[in-house]
Amino acid sequence: MKKQLVVVTGGSGFIAVHIILQLLQQGYAVRTTVRSVAKEAVVREMLTTGGITDFTDLSFSLADLTSDDNWEETMTGATYVIHVASPTPKLNFKNPDEMIRPAVDGVIRVLTAARDNGVKRVVLTSAYGAIFAGHKNRTTPYTEKDWSNLDDKNIHPYQRSKTMSEMAAWDFIKKEGNGLELAAVNPVGVMGPVLSAKYSHSNTQIQQLLEGKIKALPNVDSGYIDVRDVASLHILAMTSEKANGERFLATTGETLSMMDLANILKEAFPAYASKMPTKTIPNAVVKAAALTNPQLKMIASIVGKYAGTSNEKAKTLLGWNPRSAKTAIIATAQSMIDLGIVK
Repeated sequence: MKKQLVVVTGGSGFIAVHIILQLLQQGYAVRTTVRSVAKEAVVREMLTTGGITDFTDLSFSLADLTSDDNWEETMTGATYVIHVASPTPKLNFKNPDEMIRPAVDGVIRVLTAARDNGVKRVVLTSAYGAIFAGHKNRTTPYTEKDWSNLDDKNIHPYQRSKTMSEMAAWDFIKKEGNGLELAAVNPVGVMGPVLSAKYSHSNTQIQQLLEGKIKALPNVDSGYIDVRDVASLHILAMTSEKANGERFLATTGETLSMMDLANILKEAFPAYASKMPTKTIPNAVVKAAALTNPQLKMIASIVGKYAGTSNEKAKTLLGWNPRSAKTAIIATAQSMIDLGIVK
């Protein structure tokens, strides 16, 4: 029997590579897009670290979200598409459109190619950033019913790009989908085992904490989720009848402060305990610093903000059951230590 083919975009990314790993383990054939041939070796290296020894069912396709080239060929014969690729957040952009346009155009490009090649369902990796931003005085957990408030001028362009690209995807499906199915996964802060020293930007804070580079912490609360559970949720969203037309928050439902994070590392890795910060930076100080340092703008927009989330929907509808935030955080640090990333 011929294996079902799944196209995974952006194969060298942290979330994407864990999705590919689980798809191969579950007997799917995978075609993944990379922006350069050099990335193929990185993907293979990470999958090897993850335990894959046979690459027969993995193929690569050169495709970029900013160009129409090769998307047609990439989608040929695919049953499903998991669209993870996303333009990397620029810290020093001149104009918010530099982040927003590529994200929106990229989603439409992928959905159009999927529809035109008879793909059954696309699962979109969206973000918690498309849910929580721009809400005032929130006191109840965010759910899939929430959308970031685009009327708020203080929303960071990264969150704006995530919100607008997910909205564009649902709009496309409604108006031009011609029966193409869509589901979205919205992860909170993603932790979990890093599979290569050439890893994603999402975990640098763990590395910086372990290396003693952070002297004091902003008052930022966040949900955390293990990348392995983010991957399994994408696959459930891909295969479950109930997932069509739905979005799913990928969260453990716990809310941790940055200090909680540091304390988990302190307890789990006593050898690094003395490097952990013990001080918190006042919110006003972070906000003031962000006025002159663009790299702090994103942090400044979320200090002191409520960050409760619920995973009730994914649990009840799909039977998804994630590991704890603590487990995810420890797994991140352990993998970084094991791979020699932590200096």
